Amino acid sequence: MEQKRAILIAGPTASGKSAVAIELARQHNGVIINADSMQVYQVLRIITACPDDKDMKAVPHELYRTVSPAIRYSVGAWLADVAAILETTFAAGKTPVFVGGTGLYFKALTEGLAEIPDIPADINQAWRARGEAEGFESLHTLLSERDSNAAARIKPGDGQRIVRALAVLEATGRTLDSWHQEKPSPPLLPLAECDAQYLLPDRAVLYARIEKRLEQMIEEGALAEIEALMALELDPTLPAMKALGVPRFISMLRGDLDQEDAMALAKTDTRQYAKRQLTWCRNQMTAWQQHEI
Repeated sequence: MEQKRAILIAGPTASGKSAVAIELARQHNGVIINADSMQVYQVLRIITACPDDKDMKAVPHELYRTVSPAIRYSVGAWLADVAAILETTFAAGKTPVFVGGTGLYFKALTEGLAEIPDIPADINQAWRARGEAEGFESLHTLLSERDSNAAARIKPGDGQRIVRALAVLEATGRTLDSWHQEKPSPPLLPLAECDAQYLLPDRAVLYARIEKRLEQMIEEGALAEIEALMALELDPTLPAMKALGVPRFISMLRGDLDQEDAMALAKTDTRQYAKRQLTWCRNQMTAWQQHEI
């Protein structure tokens, strides 16, 4: 591996990224930095496939289980946290090793982030309340009328992104696309300074690993984590409440699904998510080294 300023390891869920990152961190005096939008949250270690305590002690890990699930953590917040970690990592003479499956995090890290102004909390809250009262599918119809490009990208049931698009439009008078087309902020780590690797497992093997891992998560206590999350009585539109498997198993624990159906649906959701990750890779990560494994 050519020595670069940082190492980036990406890939679909269940592709074995964490094990690769640990090995590379050992070889390159590295610090592993989380680039997975769900592994930042407390409470959900097992169901989000966070590294366990043994792995966390093997090499330094940053930005794992550091954020309350009650917080709407954003890519902008992640970049701010990463900037501070990079400063101390480079000062210590260590190599940052980013690992995760959230393509937007890597895009912001290596290309910069459009600097959309902060949206007033009351505007965000008003749109969330309207969505809860009228249904987010209704808001999606409204978004189609006001910002057809955003509506085409966002699923009718994705309340968080629908609210974001409508709130930005109301607060700034501009669509998300118009903001994203502006010159972004400088990247923290331009891609040319990184050894960027994308893991591409065989599709059949990946799906088998997804199914086996979900079953292991239940055996290891994932349901207890979800019960702890439910006890917090959080807004169901929060990102942590939408982690893979969480909505299905919440429905099971409330008696709306039996375990067999909940498991089958969670496996389907995870396979579909892996497909979306691979699509992002094909469209957005063409300059990365892609490794079939």
